[in-house]
Amino acid sequence: MAVIMEVVRGDITAANTEAIVNAANNHLWMGSGVAGAIKTKGGSVIEQEAMAKGPVIPGEAIFTGAGQLRFKCIIHGAVMGQDLRTTDKLIRQTTIACLNLADKLGLESVAFPAFGTGVGGFPMKACANLMVNAVRTWGDLAQRVKRVQFCLFDEIGYGLFKLVVDQKQKPREE
Repeated sequence: MAVIMEVVRGDITAANTEAIVNAANNHLWMGSGVAGAIKTKGGSVIEQEAMAKGPVIPGEAIFTGAGQLRFKCIIHGAVMGQDLRTTDKLIRQTTIACLNLADKLGLESVAFPAFGTGVGGFPMKACANLMVNAVRTWGDLAQRVKRVQFCLFDEIGYGLFKLVVDQKQKPREE
């Protein structure tokens, strides 16, 4: 089944999906950026629950409750270790781990941030290509997930993800 990919600009904590993904470190403590926004709006109970399930190996994903947020859960994708750096391999692996977990949890929709582009320092364009390709490839295996949303806070990230998603969803001309 093909998964529908959407790109929206805004705050991931306001996404219109059943769950959102946190770009986490492998010890699952929630600092700034996406994690900080989730913790601020959802409550520190999310971080406490996440840290109780850690540490995990970078590239893995776990889930917690959503605290005061309206989501069914928060998926925490460990896209970096304690050095707060990431790689193309970790971005791809973590994206797929989060999708597998969302599918296992029976979720139909999930919103992702741009993995590793904040504190991780990973280039936005490369991230967009990696994540969109991972979703596109994984979509053939999806059982329950029908819609993946990329939620970008800034205009540049939004534009780059939109460009890649639009290119990937166009039918190929022969």
